[in-house]
Amino acid sequence: MVKETFWKGKNVFITGHTGFKGAWLSLWLSALGAKVTGYALNPPTEPGLFEICNVSKLVNSNIADVRDSKQLIDVMCAERPEIVIHMAAQPLVRASYNNPVETYGINVMGTVNMFEAVRKSKTVRVVINVTSDKCYENKEWLWGYRENEPMGGYDPYSNSKACSELITASYRNSFFNRNNYAAHGVAVASVRAGNVIGGGDWAADRLIPDCVSAFSKGEKIIIRNPKAVRPWQHVLEPLCGYLMLAHKMYDDGLSYAEGWNFGPDSDDAKPVEWVVRELCEKWGNNASYELDKGEHPHEEGCLMLDCSKAKNRLGWYPRWNLEKTIDKVIEWTRAYKENREMTDVCLRQIQEYRN
Repeated sequence: MVKETFWKGKNVFITGHTGFKGAWLSLWLSALGAKVTGYALNPPTEPGLFEICNVSKLVNSNIADVRDSKQLIDVMCAERPEIVIHMAAQPLVRASYNNPVETYGINVMGTVNMFEAVRKSKTVRVVINVTSDKCYENKEWLWGYRENEPMGGYDPYSNSKACSELITASYRNSFFNRNNYAAHGVAVASVRAGNVIGGGDWAADRLIPDCVSAFSKGEKIIIRNPKAVRPWQHVLEPLCGYLMLAHKMYDDGLSYAEGWNFGPDSDDAKPVEWVVRELCEKWGNNASYELDKGEHPHEEGCLMLDCSKAKNRLGWYPRWNLEKTIDKVIEWTRAYKENREMTDVCLRQIQEYRN
């Protein structure tokens, strides 16, 4: 599990700290006593978890673009991090159809710029590049993909994440090769998570935020691709994996510098319609849905991850099943609607997860 004694005082650099996953990770690391530097554009949504929880008061927040190589190098070298977690991304499939150039610019060149900053740094020991389960060449298998499966990606988002994986492998081989580890001392890994959900996500064209938004207004949710199967998991699940992996890499970089999957157990890879039906039932208040029969851009039909490696070698495993995860989303949302102190709500959920 995540050890507070390791993280206390560690200097951590997070790109994408203003996003949904980045804000949750910043809260968790701050609670562990880490010194966190964030580097990202302004929060992508309004409202957003970053602002609701005043994350800017907990971290050294730099509002900047990963496509600006010089500024990224300057900030990283000035802050002297030991651990870099690269999360900055254009994270949406449908948005990638509308803005493919921007998607590749952020997800591909942003990754290159991050690695170039690491090369200039004299202090970094661990780099974790956060990609996606969609980086795999999807054959619509009914079993999970393993870390050694081929990269691919149909849409620009998925393909850009596959490109980011290839960039990671290239930099690891070319500049941070394990045969020269004693000289450079940098361990590089990539991590692929499932469809993360949790409180504080307002991104457009995401199933859970769209449902919560509609239900909060007393509206019916319209869903597309009801039979699409996804590896749903609470946002804290992969974040826990990233933190455990970073600790292992810090202590033994040679053994863990590779690709890793962090997804739910196979029982929690459910169709979209199952998730929506469960949300409606748990939300109550006559929450309902209907199917959108219109035409939509291609999205994968079935996608699952095999996380045997993380379970066996890291001791990581999912702690909250999908029903518990949906409960936590609803709990968070209702607390927000009641104007509760949301930083405390997040920290309580983190502590509950850790326990």
